[in-house]
Amino acid sequence: MLINFRDFFNLDYWRELLSFDIFSWSFLVNVLDVIVVWYLVYKLIQLVRGTKAIQLFKGVGLFIVLRFLAGIVGLKTLSWLMDQVITYGVIAAIVIFQPEIRRGLEHLGRSSFFKTSKNEKRRDEVLVQALDKAVQYMAKRKIGALITIERTTGLEEYIETGIPLDADVTGELLINIFIPNTPLHDGAVILRDDKIAVASAYLPLSESPLIPKEFGTRHRAAVGISEVSDALTIIVSEETGDVSITLNNRMLTELSRQEYLDVLNRELVPEEKPGKRNLLQSFFEGVNKGGRK
Repeated sequence: MLINFRDFFNLDYWRELLSFDIFSWSFLVNVLDVIVVWYLVYKLIQLVRGTKAIQLFKGVGLFIVLRFLAGIVGLKTLSWLMDQVITYGVIAAIVIFQPEIRRGLEHLGRSSFFKTSKNEKRRDEVLVQALDKAVQYMAKRKIGALITIERTTGLEEYIETGIPLDADVTGELLINIFIPNTPLHDGAVILRDDKIAVASAYLPLSESPLIPKEFGTRHRAAVGISEVSDALTIIVSEETGDVSITLNNRMLTELSRQEYLDVLNRELVPEEKPGKRNLLQSFFEGVNKGGRK
């Protein structure tokens, strides 16, 4: 018998479950069911982490805790009320979390089980090289720039505010976009799937009092997008030419070339894991080594 959601709050159910033979098929199926549910919850929390939706999830968690405590104490009216909230809350959650659900489905649609780590690593290294070329050029000439790189959290609502480009990422194109007094230089460039999705996009401005007053709108926008997503944002100061990076609600300022390259490589370039070799490959490698001796 598979676990019903309401059974989580039923103490008799858990007593019955724990009384089963741990080696029985029914018990193993129930354990697997619980593991799958908690894994999905974990992945969902990862998806909305750093977004405004996490606050709503805290509220949902509070309702679940109240229902569990009400069942233990025996508060029947409160238990019934929490049951209604949980039952009809699914429909409300679909409405409330519609943007996050859409982004999650888009993320699944963009993923591929057939990507090779070498191709992915090579592509991201090219991206870092293009960013480095553009940043070096603009920093030396004090050309202001704001480049946001989408990662796990979708940035669709901010992409919609920009001018669509859907162009390959090159240092030259990034430089041309931010040249002063050109139509696209004002606002942020957002990169998605190794493409320049849009230019002149508007990012949310942070209201954090911890941001030094000498930092302007670009830096506040970069911190703002890091507060609501896991995006990585590069800022080139128009006044000083300094390079900064925001990530996970943190801002790294006055970075040298080696420092920002270290951050980009660590965050954007996946570690190359050694591939598993089968017996046939090992046999031929052994033959080749023996032949070279």
